[in-house]
Amino acid sequence: MFLPHQTWPDLADYVTDESLAVVPLGSTEQHGPHLPEGTDYLIAEALAHAATDRTDHLCTPVIPVGVSSHHRQFHGTMWVDPPVFRDYVENLSRNLTYHGIDRIVYVNAHGGNVTHLREVGSRLHRDGTAYAIEWMWDESIPELIRDVFETPGPHGGPKETAMIMHIARELVREDRLEDARDDGATFDYDAERVHGATTFYDSIENSPNGVFGDQTDATPEIGAELFEAATDQLVALLEWLDEKPFDDLVPRPHVEPRPDRDR
Repeated sequence: MFLPHQTWPDLADYVTDESLAVVPLGSTEQHGPHLPEGTDYLIAEALAHAATDRTDHLCTPVIPVGVSSHHRQFHGTMWVDPPVFRDYVENLSRNLTYHGIDRIVYVNAHGGNVTHLREVGSRLHRDGTAYAIEWMWDESIPELIRDVFETPGPHGGPKETAMIMHIARELVREDRLEDARDDGATFDYDAERVHGATTFYDSIENSPNGVFGDQTDATPEIGAELFEAATDQLVALLEWLDEKPFDDLVPRPHVEPRPDRDR
């Protein structure tokens, strides 16, 4: 159920029986010479719609710009500062709770958003307003990704390339896959740690063209396999959360003796 396509009486009927909403989020940032800047939000949006089509849960419009300043040296990258992002997502989430939503799944496809979505979820949880959790598609199917790619790459690599080949193949510059691999980097971020310290801040410090992995390993068929597997995981998460009594999701009480206990 896509919220913008519903009337308010339809939505009133929804919150009479349901209290779960899905919020897709991503980014608009460089993804190398071969993928569109909207890669992350396109993936999040497609997965959110696919899952909610199966479960009939409420899906909001996508949030297409996230915390991406570490890609700022590349043309077209858009970002907002972390406090702005957190406040925006929290305000949007509280808007949903005003209408009767008490559990939210942030379908996220951008690593730069993770910490901040966890913080928003924590704020909502602490005051008992809602139970909001962040879900990242590639973290739901790590074994499959390792099985199909030798060097999946943390950004703009074959896993994202394959997903966009499946979702919107016309946006992939397939004649640039070798350039993406040869002019980028194949190592993982961990390779750039020195004596346990993280020594980099921006993507360009690790990859001249901003991407990692071997993009030539990507195919639309692999993308379809990844998409279906991730959708299955998201559907299972939504069904699990929907079945939980809200009392099981609110913060636990303070252990005895409480600090405010009468003495």
